[in-house]
Amino acid sequence: MNKAGIKIENVHLSFGDTEVLKGVNLDIKPGEFFAFLGPSGSGKSTLLRAIAGFGPTPSGRILIGDRDVVGLDPWKRNVGMVFQSYALWPHLSVRNNVGFGLKERKLPAGQIKTKVDAALELVGLAHLADRMPNQLSGGQQQRIALARTIVVEPEVLLLDEPLSNLDASLRVQMRRELLRLQRQLGLTTIFVTHDQEEANTTCDRMAVLDGGVIQQIGSPQQLYDRPENLFVAKFLGTANILEGAVETDGAAKRFRTKTGDVLSLPDGSAAEGSNIVLRPQNISMSHSQSRDSLAGQVRHSEFLGSQVRYLVTAGGAEIVVDQSHSAGQTIFETGSDVHLLANTNSAVVL
Repeated sequence: MNKAGIKIENVHLSFGDTEVLKGVNLDIKPGEFFAFLGPSGSGKSTLLRAIAGFGPTPSGRILIGDRDVVGLDPWKRNVGMVFQSYALWPHLSVRNNVGFGLKERKLPAGQIKTKVDAALELVGLAHLADRMPNQLSGGQQQRIALARTIVVEPEVLLLDEPLSNLDASLRVQMRRELLRLQRQLGLTTIFVTHDQEEANTTCDRMAVLDGGVIQQIGSPQQLYDRPENLFVAKFLGTANILEGAVETDGAAKRFRTKTGDVLSLPDGSAAEGSNIVLRPQNISMSHSQSRDSLAGQVRHSEFLGSQVRYLVTAGGAEIVVDQSHSAGQTIFETGSDVHLLANTNSAVVL
């Protein structure tokens, strides 16, 4: 199957007087599984549709391979798109839904049958070829929509929140299926979602968008461990943010919170910054005071089975602390005085 990289250069797009995409630049490698991640209204679906050719024509360049597709009709771009609603023809059988695009291309009937059979086999639904869409489950409909898209052998596969209509357990199953298909086909794929878990578990890299601007690009682990701004830090998982300032004493650096608490910083930390970001799992809690610990009080706790999540007031903020749980382990009572010790090797100063 053909595959191509995508290069987006200085793309702007507006709906009337509202600018939705603001100078987007992006380079997606051939065969990469890439995600656009962001809250509602961030511009992620608009950017996907601009690649597909739906909606207003943007300024800038969108290259699929070495071809600039801005201004081209969608059917001339050789991209396949799976919509949130699946958009299956209700009056056509599964076989005819999958073969629709091939029929429109006027391929011989025998070739259409061969390709449709192969696509249905790929998604594991060859035995349902003669059913109608209303006889399928949500997960089966999604796989038929995928088969209909990949059967025409696009260079790029675009997925616009394709799992959002499925229940939680089926979403987990289907995202694994999506990843299996993508790896098997080696097809350049862009997955739009607002669900960070979906992006983390499927994509090679992601772009986090907010307000029509790409905030950061990288692997899920890079963005989680080393966010470049507070928006990314807050959007990707739970982030504790303490306000203050970096202080330097010779070679040593420390972060002093606005309440006067001090946290030692490792070598190589940012020389300046007014916020320190601490993830809940990188904070330990005890009744004993130690160097660089923050005095606090437990306000709330949630038993989650494998861990206990605490809400603690300390350092002038409400801090979330995740402690792993095992049988017989003590749970800190609400209202108890505690001391928090942060692993500042995992902290980010912004």
